[in-house]
Amino acid sequence: MNIIDQLRRDEGEVLHAYQDSRGFWTIGVGVCIDARVNCGITKAESDILTQNRVDRITTQLEQQLPWFAGLDAVRQGAITNMAYNMGVEGLLKFHQTLEYIQQGNYEAAAAEMLHSVWAQQVGDRAQRLSEQVRTGEWK
Repeated sequence: MNIIDQLRRDEGEVLHAYQDSRGFWTIGVGVCIDARVNCGITKAESDILTQNRVDRITTQLEQQLPWFAGLDAVRQGAITNMAYNMGVEGLLKFHQTLEYIQQGNYEAAAAEMLHSVWAQQVGDRAQRLSEQVRTGEWK
């Protein structure tokens, strides 16, 4: 036994947001995130969560799209950003866009990205990411 094991036993561990016994929003091992009682996570905790999520998405993309690893970092970033937003399964529905990217037809891929419900939902984000795919420059 160690402190982490003890806390998991005593607090429980829930891998999604839930309301604790007092009705406060909580995650993980009893981490209160409820603004009503001035709870939240630190910037460092946010950084860890974000990096872990990006790492997991990158691994999934490398498994689902074998050609992904061969892209430059900027275009990998655009695809990862999209997957972060809508999940890998959501991204994989962009069949034509992904086909164009795989072929290196970045103009067509960028245009195709903008012809989607997703682009209407996320607005400027879609504009930036499509331009990133088109130019190979961070936006």
